[in-house]
Amino acid sequence: MTAILICFAIGSLLIGFEVVVPGGILGTIGGVALLCAVGLSFHDYGVNGGALAFVAALVLVVAVLFIEFKILPKTALGRSLFLEGSVSGTATAEPQQSLVGARGEAITTLAPSGYVLIDGRQHEAFSRSGFISAGKPVKVVAAESFRLIVILENTP
Repeated sequence: MTAILICFAIGSLLIGFEVVVPGGILGTIGGVALLCAVGLSFHDYGVNGGALAFVAALVLVVAVLFIEFKILPKTALGRSLFLEGSVSGTATAEPQQSLVGARGEAITTLAPSGYVLIDGRQHEAFSRSGFISAGKPVKVVAAESFRLIVILENTP
């Protein structure tokens, strides 16, 4: 009986800690501990005791999750654990399609990637025409999300 109660307690605590320390490991170990408690109940007390332990484990898990997601966020401790607001901003790069056709200068060696200076601003670039030395003129032929595609500009 003591082993069953210990498994129930450990399983409940680990499932409860899963919210604070996400990753799945604590919740998985907690679930295994609850299954061990149910298995021990079947072994020691037969079908009726095992079924009762199974129902108790389900009720316990539902109660722990209800407390964590409905009650805990309204407490001072919960407000310090859970994120309340969202962060504004975007994760995408600014559109660079307007730079297609622009001319600039390689400020680092493009072998095949590096940096170019176009209209006074530094941009990450990828050379479609292979190795381009620093200081050489370049022309933008395409734009991707985070870099420009350039070629060596033919100067007359």
